[in-house]
Amino acid sequence: MRLVVFGPQGAGKGTQGAMLAEKYGIPDIATGDIFRWAISGGTALGLQVKEYVESGSLVPDELTIQVVLERLNADDCLNGWLLDGFPRSIAQAEALDSMLSESGDSMDAALVIEVPEDVSVRRLQGRRVCSKCGRNYHVDVPPARDWICDSCGGEVVERTDDHEERKIRHRLALYHATTEPLKEYYAESGLLREIDGLGSPDEVFARIVEVL
Repeated sequence: MRLVVFGPQGAGKGTQGAMLAEKYGIPDIATGDIFRWAISGGTALGLQVKEYVESGSLVPDELTIQVVLERLNADDCLNGWLLDGFPRSIAQAEALDSMLSESGDSMDAALVIEVPEDVSVRRLQGRRVCSKCGRNYHVDVPPARDWICDSCGGEVVERTDDHEERKIRHRLALYHATTEPLKEYYAESGLLREIDGLGSPDEVFARIVEVL
């Protein structure tokens, strides 16, 4: 199974990605994880990524594409993968398609999880994240004890970019301008699957599995 998952911030992509990866036995690959993987590997690409990350700068689109393509060639991706956070633009989607075409592979589906903007804002304002492993939580569904991550024991904190509604609205505007056009792109190839992201994680997951 080869899947791309996208949608507005707060739609639940991370939660659904983890559940899908477990069900289908494929790696759940998020952009941040890819960068950490590249840096830890000490490759030439990883060293380039490290310079941008340590300086607090955005990793350029061209370099991001190279790192993602290198990650998808790893052994654990032989039977499939799930991409969360990539592609973020038409250019990145075209690069992914080109790579798959060259290797004789193809994608099974592009899932877009949809929620109203006010829901995104409310979810993001209540979101908390493990400072060590990146696992997401919410004030309504906290970790088992005292904001300590259930997975790794790291401290669970509020992301700085989730604090102010103004910043959240700005991020959503960027999504609409840059990433949302992927809906039309993948619809043209018949890969798009639109998912209602309202409801519990289990309800959303059931909808995804049904369309897959």
